[in-house]
Amino acid sequence: MKKLLSLVFGLAILATSVTTAEAGIKISGDAQVRPRGEFTKTKVDGEETQSQEELYWLYRLRLKIAADLGEGFFLKALLANHSAGWFATIGGDKGPAFPSNLSDFGPNHMYFGRMMQNSHYVMGWMPVNSFNNPIYDLTVYPSQPLGIPYFLFGNDRIFGLNYGAKVGPGELNASLLVLDDYLKDTDGFFRDEYAIHLMYKTNIGDITIDPQLLAAITDSNLFSMGYNNVAPWTFGTNVVIPADDIKFTLSGFYTTCDDSGVDYDGYLFRVKAERGPIRAWVDYSSLSDDSFGASDEYKNMYVWAQYNWKVHESSMGSFTLSPTVRYLTTDENNGDEEYQRLRTELWAQVTF
Repeated sequence: MKKLLSLVFGLAILATSVTTAEAGIKISGDAQVRPRGEFTKTKVDGEETQSQEELYWLYRLRLKIAADLGEGFFLKALLANHSAGWFATIGGDKGPAFPSNLSDFGPNHMYFGRMMQNSHYVMGWMPVNSFNNPIYDLTVYPSQPLGIPYFLFGNDRIFGLNYGAKVGPGELNASLLVLDDYLKDTDGFFRDEYAIHLMYKTNIGDITIDPQLLAAITDSNLFSMGYNNVAPWTFGTNVVIPADDIKFTLSGFYTTCDDSGVDYDGYLFRVKAERGPIRAWVDYSSLSDDSFGASDEYKNMYVWAQYNWKVHESSMGSFTLSPTVRYLTTDENNGDEEYQRLRTELWAQVTF
């Protein structure tokens, strides 16, 4: 607790002591409290085996630092709790209350680089926009990629190098990603896990598309599936279509792996609509896994609906209330095991 308070106090002093020469430093952030009602049900071979209803609370504080170093050079950082979605919890069986859940508060994102007229480069712990781009969800969690798991459990970040440049009518982005180092029992220079992410974003009239590829270039450990030394790859695109005051987004991605006895392929589709304060989307995913002679099928559906009510807004910040409903269903092997989860939430968020 003392460590957290000292950090916040130090940043506050820094923010108030910025001189004219240092005016390129900006500190902002947000705080959120989120009560959640969670209702889950599990069925095995069509018979209900578990049902649970629970109310608990989530809360977080995030501090953002942005420094303009001149001539296009910049540095950005996000300080928050090192936990799923940067949240600590209280209530139900979700863990102890404040302050112990914020004992690991510290840097989550940290990246720097340079923005130029027709190109840029970035390096460090970079955000990947996985909330709006499900390619990371499908790659890392292929059997159940729904419910923005990479945004939550990966804190929407990855370590790597990114270079982007204007090519033709759009922008080409290439990233070399350094995944977790588990010191594989192999010799050689590349003992870590590496991947590449390629994306070309362009417009066709009013429609925006971003065809992309995310592929392992060294053997990786896919812990969500329990597979080691594999090299999956995923490709697809998001298509953003404006229609009057509604913005539609269609997403389609395909993933596959055929390596070291692992053999699976699957896909994810998303239909999303946004209009003013309303945001809603529906996801569907399916995976066929024939690894090691097995034959497993995973099918999932997810619904997100949210209304954002801006209670207060000024040059100093804002206060927003967002009623949110999230519903997830999963089906393994045509009813061998089924799972349903309904979450009803009220997000209360302050930005500054």
